[in-house]
Amino acid sequence: MNHSLIIFPLLVGVSFGAPFSLAKAQSSLDAGVLPGTVVSNNSTPSDLSYSRPTEMTKVRNYSFDAFGPLPIGVAAVEAGIDQEDNSPPEWKQGAEGYSKRFGSDLAVEAVSTTTRYALSEAFREDALYYRCDCRGVFPRLGHAAISTLTARRGGDGHRVFSLPALIAPYAGSMTAVSAWYPGRYGAKDAFRMGNYTMLGYVGANIGLEFFYSGPHSLLGRMHLNNAHGAPDSGSNR
Repeated sequence: MNHSLIIFPLLVGVSFGAPFSLAKAQSSLDAGVLPGTVVSNNSTPSDLSYSRPTEMTKVRNYSFDAFGPLPIGVAAVEAGIDQEDNSPPEWKQGAEGYSKRFGSDLAVEAVSTTTRYALSEAFREDALYYRCDCRGVFPRLGHAAISTLTARRGGDGHRVFSLPALIAPYAGSMTAVSAWYPGRYGAKDAFRMGNYTMLGYVGANIGLEFFYSGPHSLLGRMHLNNAHGAPDSGSNR
């Protein structure tokens, strides 16, 4: 679990294509033009209005986040790292040990994602990620990091602190420790694993923020098309 911050953005790039250079990508995505088109540096960010996702969009995004190619890829790589570290040692080596680690990592991702989406529905929050309608690497990095613990709420999509987003990573790790990890693992281990899962969410948001997700990409077809944008990105919403 401690390698998620690095693995997740890397797998996004491998699965969906390398990103454009940041300056060109930002101009292309925000201005809605093809790469290579001259864009004025004085152009202002588009005023994107929030559009609450439909139930079908939420189901598609949940399926992608919980059972899609990215969580499967992440679980496969994490299981390989755990196999190399022989963690936990009780699962030993070989194909059987790897299958246990892979199943465990994939299940933790699925439980965490299911918890986040289910609680978001209960709290009437929008759990989807929206790319920043802003320019510059650091503002976009800040947006990605803040979005890890925030969500959109209401018809205007104002940003709020999200309790589901805080709980979800630890729900997955607590389930693993309680249900299938060796008995010597306890709450401290679950908390540590949950922290790494949270870092993985930050990495995932950075990947979604910077990697290309145009209408013809796999990410654009399966995940929310961020033409909706993040409303009023410069405010505290």
